Amino acid sequence: MTSPESIAAAVAVLRRGGLVGLPTETVYGLAADAENELAVRRIFAVKGRPSTHPLIVHVAQASSMESWATSVPPEAHRLASAFWPGPLTLVLKRSPRASDAVTGGQDTVALRVPGHPVALAVLRAFDGGVAAPSANRFGRVSPTRAEHVRADLGSDVDLVLDGGPARVGVESTIVDLSGDEPLLLRPGGVPVESVEKVLERRISRVPGRKIRAPGLLPSHYAPRAGVLLAEPGGAVAKALALAGNGRKVAVAVPEAVEVPEPLVALRIPADVDGLARELYTVFRLADEAKVDVAVISVPGEEGLGLAVVDRLRRAAAPRSS
Repeated sequence: MTSPESIAAAVAVLRRGGLVGLPTETVYGLAADAENELAVRRIFAVKGRPSTHPLIVHVAQASSMESWATSVPPEAHRLASAFWPGPLTLVLKRSPRASDAVTGGQDTVALRVPGHPVALAVLRAFDGGVAAPSANRFGRVSPTRAEHVRADLGSDVDLVLDGGPARVGVESTIVDLSGDEPLLLRPGGVPVESVEKVLERRISRVPGRKIRAPGLLPSHYAPRAGVLLAEPGGAVAKALALAGNGRKVAVAVPEAVEVPEPLVALRIPADVDGLARELYTVFRLADEAKVDVAVISVPGEEGLGLAVVDRLRRAAAPRSS
């Protein structure tokens, strides 16, 4: 368990403009003081992230919305009451407290209260907002354990807090409340059905205006290995068809599914919540096994399945490099 001394050390790093590997329930974040522009720009430099991509500001309580946003609609209060602390990010019209460095120059700010005791302890002791995108190089696999942060970023991060494996395993759901209608920007740890139940309405999945948000590039969350998607139950057959000609092929399937040679077996939970929790670990295992391609079945899009399918499609998308 992270000690009070570790929390105090993390706060000291943040206050002097440093970077902290911060555990949350979704993935580990690369945290910096959201009001220190030099510290925020260091996040972009370490990740290799384009400066036009906005960051999510993590805060300790829902009442912080009032100082980071110019107006907070009733829907924001309802969603915050239902899901915070938790894996939901709300996009609101920004106040002067949110700098261009954090917002990517947009007129909105993304806010979240994370549902992890270590993150909350740091935020309460820090008494401010913390910008914290995933603690990995831009476009690569998000970290769900402290050792992933150290392996990816090394000495570029000043301190890594170990809060154990991430409970959710995929990033937060992002809902834009800055316009006339609620808009789903990114599926994530809160199922969209749950959001719609609280709002008592359907929310649009199609942006009516151009907006930038974390994790929306066509290729993202990708391991070094190629990723190919298969229909349910068809992963082993597809992997076998690819094997040969010197290619090393992995297949991600539950324990109950037999994996014949020469395929590399990557075992995944049979349930979608478990798959969400372990998805990025499976991607990392594929790279550790030095496979050329990993084949995985696409689950249904109900519940967390929508977020898993989104991550799988982006991991499988054509890459620029």
